[in-house]
Amino acid sequence: MADGGQRRRAFIGSFTAAGGPGVVTAAVDPDSGALTLLSGVDGLPDPSYLALAPDGRTLYAVSETAEGAVVAYRVDGAVPEPAGAPVRVGGGPTHLSVYAGHVLTADYGSGSVTVVPLRADGTLAAAASGTLRHTGSGPFAPRQQGPHAHQVRPDPSGRWVLSVDLGTDSVRVCALKEGGLVPHRETALRPGSGPRHLAFHPDGTRAYVVNELSPTVTVCRWEAEDGTLRPLAETPVLPGAPAGDAYPSGIEVSSDGRFVWTATRGEDVLSVFAVEGESLRLTGTVPCGGHWPRALTASESFLYVANERSGDVTWFAVDPATGWPRRAGAVEVTAASCVVLG
Repeated sequence: MADGGQRRRAFIGSFTAAGGPGVVTAAVDPDSGALTLLSGVDGLPDPSYLALAPDGRTLYAVSETAEGAVVAYRVDGAVPEPAGAPVRVGGGPTHLSVYAGHVLTADYGSGSVTVVPLRADGTLAAAASGTLRHTGSGPFAPRQQGPHAHQVRPDPSGRWVLSVDLGTDSVRVCALKEGGLVPHRETALRPGSGPRHLAFHPDGTRAYVVNELSPTVTVCRWEAEDGTLRPLAETPVLPGAPAGDAYPSGIEVSSDGRFVWTATRGEDVLSVFAVEGESLRLTGTVPCGGHWPRALTASESFLYVANERSGDVTWFAVDPATGWPRRAGAVEVTAASCVVLG
């Protein structure tokens, strides 16, 4: 892998059980968005999702295994270096966020959200300080016999934590208090929709939930003052009925709030939406550049797609006037699962 000097970096997660290299570092060309692979570290099984500390010096990764763990890496050197031992969380963690001096993990397998405190140097405390276990189920028996927390993230105001649960067709709003999450409200979405991930509009008044079990996006009004999420409308991510499998995965909002993008596995496309007040208008779809786009990341004028089954990360240049992505390049990363820009 090449020497990337001091250029901006990207961090790529992957599934080691499928032959992935673990956590991979890449240099990012600021003009073209191109990635150049630099180095990797493979000591953690299935580091499927990553998050950076606010200062950019520490990277956190979940281990998406039945036991479930989170680990910290120092990334201020040329090669990521483990910073302490893995910390046990819930089973099958699929997402994590850094919030208010803690790492929060969404534990899909156990249907829970785990809170792990951070020390002053950014390393993980020796053990979790709290676990919030979701309850409930949904009508689609193969996937919704119980709770499956798929994402956890803070809201733009910094007052609330939202957890998206595919198994219960709901989003929970919580407050972080004394190292644990305290439930505030639970918002029900359409039964059987299978919510996966949520992204906020830059103005902080709207949230968009991409649904995995029905290929749609639910537009919601977000009221940070009292922590209320109100569903408004549901918009398909495809212009017609799916030709086969269609499982939406990632969702991103442009920094100017004019566009929303989603990725859909099976159909293997990116969908482009124009934001029109409190609604979305699908303007079209483009091929994702590979097979089974598991995650989507927006950065300035580029989109990055981790294509799990084709084993690559593809990047797209985005037209600022239309929001339309144009494929610009790709690098091979076996069983790629996410991309985080530093």
